[in-house]
Amino acid sequence: MKVFRDIRHLPEFKNPSVTTGTFDGVHLGHRQIISKVTESARKMQGESVILTFYPHPRMVLFPDDNDLKLLNTQDEKIALLEQAGVDNLIIIPFTKEFSRLSSVEFVREILVTGIGTRKLVIGYDHHFGRNREGSFEHLKEYGPLYGFDVEEIPKQLVDDVAVSSTKIRNLLLEGNIREANNCLGYEYFFSGIVVKGKQLGRELGFPTANVHINDRYKLIPAIGIYAVKVIVDDAEYKGMMSIGVRPTIGGTPLTVEVNIFDFSQDIYSKEIRVKLVERLRDEQHFDSLEALKAQIQDDKIRSLQIL
Repeated sequence: MKVFRDIRHLPEFKNPSVTTGTFDGVHLGHRQIISKVTESARKMQGESVILTFYPHPRMVLFPDDNDLKLLNTQDEKIALLEQAGVDNLIIIPFTKEFSRLSSVEFVREILVTGIGTRKLVIGYDHHFGRNREGSFEHLKEYGPLYGFDVEEIPKQLVDDVAVSSTKIRNLLLEGNIREANNCLGYEYFFSGIVVKGKQLGRELGFPTANVHINDRYKLIPAIGIYAVKVIVDDAEYKGMMSIGVRPTIGGTPLTVEVNIFDFSQDIYSKEIRVKLVERLRDEQHFDSLEALKAQIQDDKIRSLQIL
């Protein structure tokens, strides 16, 4: 996949089939659209083109919104789009100036002059341009005028529920990992650097990797205990994870700690990836460290059963 970050310096694409959006999560709904784009490109003997934006528009339009959390970092999204079989990815730097483009200016300057779009595929209820004024109805008018076809993809449903990035974010914040993964089409994951902690887990017989996640916008799921898979140096291990504030030892800032089963390597300062499989339980306060240790042992048994 070729990645372009400047709309002013693009190659001449061959019969480009195009779609546009933020694609946070690159979930099953997105993948249906991408599949249609790549299929259309093959039929025209052309190239598939995904047009997306960075930073996320909400970061620019609402910079004081501290509640904004995203399913993917920029690098994760690029990797997922490449896995989906996209030929070309255009990442437009999103600015307040860019946000002021009208829908017709967006079509004329970006889709037509910039990319040379032959086929445009959009998701259900897609809006674009200043104040989200552009719609499928507008595109049906612009298409014949500028020489491209337009197709709208209906809602992607999983168990009769519409898939959306917002829906998946809410599921993760509720701790409903299984349903979130069903909607994503893969196991939700995050990456982080292993840093030194208080080493309480080691004292209890369950040493943990304290994971520091650098991207402040990356969504961390609900507080609780999880069965997980852990990627270290391209090898995958089974494990369990705690997201929480350690109430049994008096409380701490939010931490992410992973106990990797059958693992003894020194991984301080290494980046690891954690894939979430299922949430086991809420974080609890225990009257003693012995009671906590017994519960952790039960968590490990259950995690192994799930994994």
